Amino acid sequence: MAGSRLERFGTVFTRVRDLIRSGVIKPKEKPLWYDVYKTFPPKRAPLHVKPVTSPSAKKQEIVPEIFYSEDKIRTGFYEQYGRGLRALDLSKSNFVSTCQRFVDKYRELKSHGMLDKSSLFEETGKALLKEGIILRRRGAPPVLAESRDPVLDLKLIDMLAEQQSAGTDTTKTTEDKNS
Repeated sequence: MAGSRLERFGTVFTRVRDLIRSGVIKPKEKPLWYDVYKTFPPKRAPLHVKPVTSPSAKKQEIVPEIFYSEDKIRTGFYEQYGRGLRALDLSKSNFVSTCQRFVDKYRELKSHGMLDKSSLFEETGKALLKEGIILRRRGAPPVLAESRDPVLDLKLIDMLAEQQSAGTDTTKTTEDKNS
């Protein structure tokens, strides 16, 4: 009982009294308040009484759901575009996810007030595309090299060679006309 700090098994006074009686605490080492308490005890003993509660009496707290205005935007973003291709880089303190950029751009366009809600989501995607952030719709096939425009697959050297040959052909025809 001496090691218990809870006052469930008697008061502090009764525990100190028992420690003095058993010799653990010497009479010279007793606390200053002990003699005062012994001389003027309280009218009611300060005992620990466990509160009685029945299981049915416990009232369950209902925690209200908290939704922010940007949660609806994020939900729409993840439904339309999914997680995205890049993982979140939490090692950088200034990292901003694609979803957060989308929310910021959405709010910016909404503050201008020129677009209605139906076209605002699409215009936000287009605005991010102009900034260089590519959003791939969920379920859309990945862009393959064969599906791109064949002009993009030409090598730079081939393009320069074609331009030079076209440039020499035009100079020859203008020289022939002048002579």
